[in-house]
Amino acid sequence: MTSEERPDELMQVGQPPQHAEQTPPGGRPPLELLVELQDLDTAISQLQHRRAALPERQELASLSATLADVGRAAAGIQGSRSELVERQQGLEADISATAARRESLEQRMYAARGTPARDLQAMDEEVRHLRQRREQLEDAELEVMVALEPLDAELASLDARGAELRAQAERARRALGEAEADIDKELAVQLPARELVADALPEELRSRYESLRARLGGTGAARLVGSRCSGCHLELPSMEVDRIRHLPEGTVVTCEQCGRILVPTAPSPARSSA
Repeated sequence: MTSEERPDELMQVGQPPQHAEQTPPGGRPPLELLVELQDLDTAISQLQHRRAALPERQELASLSATLADVGRAAAGIQGSRSELVERQQGLEADISATAARRESLEQRMYAARGTPARDLQAMDEEVRHLRQRREQLEDAELEVMVALEPLDAELASLDARGAELRAQAERARRALGEAEADIDKELAVQLPARELVADALPEELRSRYESLRARLGGTGAARLVGSRCSGCHLELPSMEVDRIRHLPEGTVVTCEQCGRILVPTAPSPARSSA
């Protein structure tokens, strides 16, 4: 079939019939608005991606992760320290009880009169045993105190590291807020502009664009630049390009490669002269 024999309404395989959109009274051509809407959507998506991938956000996440690691390390050491402190307290209680028992026996021995020698000898033996027991307990307590020293030093180091990380995180949080605010200012301009352009589009064209955009990675409309679709970046056959450029102005066509709405742009001067 020749180009003269094609019907006025263009149809692609698997696509609904195409039609020529009428220019709104006092407005701009719908296809011109459509590519502007696509440009705005692309700019908005880029801003939103920038906002989500801000280096300040990544820095803050990294600092938060490191701070969490420091917290877990400190918690582990604190657990070990608590066990040692509990043991030390138990030893101190045993030392105190041993000392009290020894003092009581010594007082009884010094005050004893008429006490059988066998009983005095037993008390003296117990005092000697209590003295040895106290020395053993004090040695054990000293070992605990020695074991506590590196833990206390490490906890102090981790506490200082945590304070430094929290200060860095606070600075990163402020920087992130400022960077987000700058992008939000741009979005505050782009989003209302997008709504104005979208509202000016015919409902059918807008609905079709939104459906394609949702399905095709955020790009529902593409420019036909020379013979290349700016959406899929593939070359169209020269006969197809020629046919599209000779369709009535405003005719809605789709790229046969990717299915996006294809909006012809004016050919370059060099191509026109050729």
